Amino acid sequence: MGRRYFGTDGVRGRVGEAPITPDFVLRLGYAAGRVLAGRESGRPTVLIGKDTRISGYMLEAALEAGFSAAGVDVLLSGPLPTPGVAYLTRALRLTAGVVISASHNPFDDNGIKFFSGDGNKLPDALEERIEAALEAPIGCVRSDLLGKARRIDDAAGRYIEFCKSSFPASLDLRGMKMVVDCAHGAAYHTAPHVFHELGAEVVTIGASPNGTNINDGVGATHLEALRAAVLEHRADLGIAVDGDADRLMMVDAEGREYNGDQLLYVIVRERLSRGPVAGAVGTLMSNLALEQAFARLGIGFERAKVGDRYVLERMRARGWLYGGESSGHLLCLDNHSTGDGTISALQVLSAIRRSGRSLPELTEDLVMFPQTLVNVTIAKGFDWERNPALQREQLAAQAELGEHGRILIRPSGTEPLLRVMVEARDAGLAHRVANRLAQAVS
Repeated sequence: MGRRYFGTDGVRGRVGEAPITPDFVLRLGYAAGRVLAGRESGRPTVLIGKDTRISGYMLEAALEAGFSAAGVDVLLSGPLPTPGVAYLTRALRLTAGVVISASHNPFDDNGIKFFSGDGNKLPDALEERIEAALEAPIGCVRSDLLGKARRIDDAAGRYIEFCKSSFPASLDLRGMKMVVDCAHGAAYHTAPHVFHELGAEVVTIGASPNGTNINDGVGATHLEALRAAVLEHRADLGIAVDGDADRLMMVDAEGREYNGDQLLYVIVRERLSRGPVAGAVGTLMSNLALEQAFARLGIGFERAKVGDRYVLERMRARGWLYGGESSGHLLCLDNHSTGDGTISALQVLSAIRRSGRSLPELTEDLVMFPQTLVNVTIAKGFDWERNPALQREQLAAQAELGEHGRILIRPSGTEPLLRVMVEARDAGLAHRVANRLAQAVS
């Protein structure tokens, strides 16, 4: 059946507009509870975590009521990074985990995403069963079968210890000064403690959530505040996560930014120094320089569709441990089942400590290709893949770029736009080629 509600990262939208309304989320909790209860021999238990959005209180209450009506017990962690919910779901041997978050989006968006008992995102087939169950009227089990709810007071502490365990016991962060930007999100009371307890001097920003300031000018999608703080405090580097703390971006002592492609390169190259690495997975948006750098190291590289879900699918299909997106979603399956901004940062720091080299030095042979992105408005139903003018221009452009450039044309999933992206060693060439392609579309 087709999906009506679940996207690549659960159910998401504007709060107060379908489907992010209390009545729908109540139904979602009941439908998910009935599906999960049908798969358990004993009494099912789910963990609900959330980020710091004000709407999280409302949606948490609605989910809890729906699960209870379905006879499912609920554990409430309060604000906790998405990967923290995945970890605790697995560690506590629960039926499922649920995160109330819209990740890097503004505060007036929110969403619901699920993890299975092994800490992975729900399989498509199970999401489809939940969607089907949403069509049935909401009901309620007998009073003696209702689910119970309780809070886990030590959720943050458990997760902090888990993150620290991913850093080599033989290393520490003493003598390192860093700025940690928590995006006023779910990591505000976890990430700073992780780095401090490993010995770093930590300056924290973006750690005063008020319900409406999540991702507002801070975090992995707004690095200006981090860069300014690193320079002001003369820190060795800066670390930024997003609202639910599954993304990572970094800044060095000079204020230079490092995205997911560069950080994935640092992590994989460090792993290679300790043993063979078969390959890594990126996305259609991963920089061509990353692909070529891995080729020079003899490391396989594949591109998945945009979205960490698809990156993970390809990693599992190939049996590879490492992958990520330029946006900062990084996956190290030898540490965690899902993307984790804090743990990814620790892997980069481990590479710095083991090698004795700085972040600029570890990436000096990865020269990123400049990218130009042009959004072109198109008419509904426009068949861009078979348009003769665009095909001719695309062939000519790729011949001009040769092995030193790349073209990616893809439609927007939400707007009547065609996104034209060109990479080239020369920024001027990328700009000219992208605009020629855009004109061909027009």
